[in-house]
Order: sequence, then structure tokens, then C-alpha cells
Amino acid sequence: MGTTHFVGVDIGGTKVAAGLVDKDGKILSHERVPMVSSSSSEDGLNAVLSAIAKVIPNGTAEVGGIGICAPGPLDPKTGIILNPPNVPCWRNFPLAESVQKLYPVPVKVDNDANAAALAEARWGAARGYKYVFYATIGTGIGTGIVFDEKIYHGRTGSAGEGGHVSIDYHGPICRCGKPGCIEILASGTAIAQRARDQVAPGHKSRMLELAGGNPGAITGEVIVKAYAEGDVLANAILNNAVEMLTVWLSNMIDLLDPDVIVIGGGAAALYQPFFDQIRERVAKLTVNPRSSEVPVLAARYGADSGIAGGAALCA
Repeated sequence: MGTTHFVGVDIGGTKVAAGLVDKDGKILSHERVPMVSSSSSEDGLNAVLSAIAKVIPNGTAEVGGIGICAPGPLDPKTGIILNPPNVPCWRNFPLAESVQKLYPVPVKVDNDANAAALAEARWGAARGYKYVFYATIGTGIGTGIVFDEKIYHGRTGSAGEGGHVSIDYHGPICRCGKPGCIEILASGTAIAQRARDQVAPGHKSRMLELAGGNPGAITGEVIVKAYAEGDVLANAILNNAVEMLTVWLSNMIDLLDPDVIVIGGGAAALYQPFFDQIRERVAKLTVNPRSSEVPVLAARYGADSGIAGGAALCA
């Protein structure tokens, strides 16, 4: 296989997923092991090495590089994991260097949104576009910026935290400490919580019916299904979130002037029915006179975006 194949690794707080990816971005194999995030740094490293070994049992003669999506904060230039809250076993840990001791090939480390953006630019929905803005919407909102197939990292490697751009100074306080970040307003978590808060027992709502009468069981999937069935409250909640997301995307267009917007993540399905509406509304909110030309596209890679992204770092 040689250098036309790459290993992508996706590290989370509870699991490590790894896969072998070819030069066209096709994921050929997929393995998963538990992540030991609250033990020693060596135990965490061994979980990563175990996942890699399952993908390339014959060693690195098969691959041209290993790319790792890891929780931040991290330094993509040195491959050092700084102090991620979800992986407390690593503090100023040289992950790239540690992996390279066992696998003597190029090893790259970056955060998941940056890497996923690169995979979409290289192999996915944004292939052929020069200036790419990528948003992954799920529990939170992460973003990646790719110019000419290169991730924009900024001066210190911390660029691209678009989920923590505020659009409402008087809004709810985000986990980062700022008021009105788009993450606290329009992430999958935020939308589901808004629905739970607004659905009252005894009040007729298809969302409540689909959740078995338990407001706490309302999820994004429940909201989408209720919306499709004509539920008035689900429609109002989604349209409110779409409006906030649209304002934020108009800001990103005026700031970055991308030629494509790609939306991925677990909650992307919440917004996909509104992509045309978002594009039309954005054109009315931006200063950019050609913003109506910017397509809003669904990402190619779903749950495996970390594996594809990791591979793209080395491809």
C-alpha cells in the first residue's frame, strides 16, 4: 500500500477510534478501543497505540503517516496536548513524539474540527473549493478554516474557535464564560434543552408524545421528527435556532469571505432542511455583495469525521 494509505485516529474522553484511509479519503477499516482518560499519561498513550496497532498490525511499512484528532487545547505545531478537560491524563504531553517513537512515520496532531474541515476540503463536500468554512454542530459547535488546503491555525494554533463567537451580549452564559456564544444558543444540546424547557406536561405536543411523556427524553431526533409531522412548537424552536445560526454564519462570511460553508456533526440533520433558507437569509444580512453565491453543504463524513480528518492531516 505504501504512502497512498494513512492512519486516522480520533481520541475522545471514553474511546479511541482508528481507521486506515486511502488516498481518495475512503475509510478502509475501522477499529475502536476504550480510552483511559483518568489514569496515567502512559495508560492514555497505550490506548492510542492499541487502536493504531489494530489498524496496521504489520507496522508502518503500509502507511505514509499517522494523523491524530485529539481534544484541545493542544499545540498543532509540536503535537503536544496541553490541558484538555475531557482527557485529564495528559498535561503538556508530547503525543506526536510519543507515537513516533513506536511508529517512525510522520505523526500530526490537531483538533477534530480543524482536521474534519481539511478532510472535507480534500475529499469531501468542499473538494474543489479554495476557501472553506466548516462547522460541526453537536454537543457544542466547533469550526475549522481551510485556505488552499491548509488549516488556518493563527499565531498560537488556537484559531478557529468559531463556536465561541457571541451573537448576543445579553444572552445566556456559555461554558467558556462569555454571554451569547453561538454554541450556547444553537448547538444540538441547546436546541434540545430549549425544547425540554418549553414543553409542559399536559400541553399537547408531538415532541412530548414521541418522548413518551417525559420532557427529559426529548432529543434532536425527536424534534426533527415532530417538526416533520407539523408540530407547531418544534417548528418555532427550530426556526429560532436557524435564525441565530444564520446571523452567525453571516458574520463568518463577512469576516472570512469563504467560497463554501460545510456543516457536519451529529446535529447537522436538525439544520439540513433549512439550508436553502439559511443561504437566502444570509444574503440579506451580510455586507458581502456576493454572499448569495456561497453554497451551504452537508458534510461527507459523519461519525467517522475524526478518522478521515486525522488521515487528511498526513495525506
